[in-house]
Amino acid sequence: MLDETTAHAEHILSVVQGTRTESSLEASIARSWIRCVNNYGLDAVHSHQTQVLEQIRLREHQQRLDDFLEIARIEMNSLYQRIAGSGFAVILTDGDGVIVNWICDANLSRPFKQVGLWPGAIWDEENEGTNGIGTALIEQRALTVHRNEHFLSRHIQLTCSAAPIFGPRNQLLAVLDISSVSSQDSRQSQFHTLALAALSARMIEHGFFLRVFRQQWILRFHHQPEFIGGSNEGLLAFDDGGCILAANQSAADQLRQPRHQLVGQRIDRLFAITLETLLGHASGQPRTLWPIVDKTGHRFFTLLYGTERRSPKSGLRLAAAETEPLLPPLKTLEGLAGRDPLMAYNVDCVRKVMNKRVNILLTGETGTGKEAFTKAIHDASARADKPFVAVNCASIPETLIESELFGYKYGAFTGARQEGRRGKILQAHGGTLFLDEIGDMPPPLQTRLLRVLEEKEVLPLGSDTPVPVDVFLISATHRNLREHMATGAFREDLFYRLNGLELRLPSLRERSDRLLLIRSLLAAESDGVSVRVAEDALMALNAYSWPGNIRQLRNVLRTAVALCDEQCIQLENLPAEITGLTPHDPTWRALRYGAAIPSNMATGGLAHAEREALLSQLDRHGWNITNTAAHLGFSRNTLYRKMRKHGIQPREYPTP
Repeated sequence: MLDETTAHAEHILSVVQGTRTESSLEASIARSWIRCVNNYGLDAVHSHQTQVLEQIRLREHQQRLDDFLEIARIEMNSLYQRIAGSGFAVILTDGDGVIVNWICDANLSRPFKQVGLWPGAIWDEENEGTNGIGTALIEQRALTVHRNEHFLSRHIQLTCSAAPIFGPRNQLLAVLDISSVSSQDSRQSQFHTLALAALSARMIEHGFFLRVFRQQWILRFHHQPEFIGGSNEGLLAFDDGGCILAANQSAADQLRQPRHQLVGQRIDRLFAITLETLLGHASGQPRTLWPIVDKTGHRFFTLLYGTERRSPKSGLRLAAAETEPLLPPLKTLEGLAGRDPLMAYNVDCVRKVMNKRVNILLTGETGTGKEAFTKAIHDASARADKPFVAVNCASIPETLIESELFGYKYGAFTGARQEGRRGKILQAHGGTLFLDEIGDMPPPLQTRLLRVLEEKEVLPLGSDTPVPVDVFLISATHRNLREHMATGAFREDLFYRLNGLELRLPSLRERSDRLLLIRSLLAAESDGVSVRVAEDALMALNAYSWPGNIRQLRNVLRTAVALCDEQCIQLENLPAEITGLTPHDPTWRALRYGAAIPSNMATGGLAHAEREALLSQLDRHGWNITNTAAHLGFSRNTLYRKMRKHGIQPREYPTP
């Protein structure tokens, strides 16, 4: 008779090969088994032990979810009180499947540790096969994996009910899991457990949404007033100008629109109420439920929450930005962080690890300021008085990069200098080495760099004697190194050596403090001279998508300062790709040469020309607001504002 593990493996193989179908097997389980065989090459019988991260790596994963974990722990403790004594553990993983928090009965900690359900363990599908955590991450829905539904034979005693947790912008943040190492109950008996996991996940999402947008306006609403304040209420976060920043799933369901379509709309275009009236309720009756209707006539009961410093007339953010204090010096960590939440998080992480021998990997688009951020880290660290050496791995010819990095001894190759040369790594001894565009490093050099990091010594070309070296290593890339690893272009072991702490620098279009950053960079580029920006020019700068990020913004401001008259940057001082105007446009000529305005642009004529230009572009793009705004270099909000200014009403256009 076949033993249990062999029978389990043959059962999986028959399902994967299609020779056996089972109506009782959930489709999500079958899909996962197929992925385990075809995508990951896993063996159901013979498998490696669960991977568990070192404590320092685990803390990094936990720090990335700092605020989120505060909310999650409260709900996890509440959930655990409901199931205590039942043989289950409450487990939380991050979006990579790494267990970052865990609660279970004291007498069960040993069995859970033995099966690998322990803080720091990695439970994605690629490592552990079909399981509640990893499969919920892939399927992105709540599900149960019961006993022999697990792929690996060593997990067939487990029962896991897991629910994904999404962030305010619908990004997958974590998984909440309730697991047992030896449940004898039927699969049907797990429905209650799965419902508890899903409900607790929604409670965590709800609490985290309120935490993230505590400095913004939040409209809380539901068709039934008794649901206000619970996890089923709709949540819409919006800024002072009425632009929706985020929506939870309940809001999307009640308003019958996808979450991504709600973001960017104006709140007063969803509901039959003006923004001023809406904000007036918050100041006049801040804790009173009041009804409003949406544009289709459906009624909701609502509460509006906002910070006490806000007022109904605080919507002019451009004007407010002009009086806001500038950022600290842009060469410091605080100055580079500005007032952007992600950058503030990055700085907080950096300060915790920069003196603890933790390598840092910076990712993000080209031009986001990775080298400036690295130099600021060096200057703030205990190595500030030691060398800072930057190497761009993409700019050095492949034939020279080895000698540039590792140095060489006299006679190592034809043309070598008589005194030899200390490579960049040895030049950075005692200080900070910055390897920019590390994703472009040739594979053979990746091997040598890995050896340096492991052995903490450098062997120059042509030398038999290694030289000890001590560097604080910071690497950066705009490439996706995980994709490079999958294709073999980047060594996996080197990636994990470099990636002690991975931080992403946001693009300029993502930064919430963009206006303040523009003003601070302008001050830095104007050599101490006070230069202003006209409102329409500032609006254009703020609305532009900035594909070249901060590097591009600096260049634009530097040129505009040189071109402007009377120390005021006007719209015509900005590039055509930002303003949408060229010297061939009558509008541009009217702006640039006020004395030569054509007759059709006399008083009111410029506004008329702008209106006609907007109508032309809207017609050209079928009145698709998103496409028209993108073509003009505006945000959707800016385009809507200009349409209102000229009395242009939106029209329906065919959905592609």
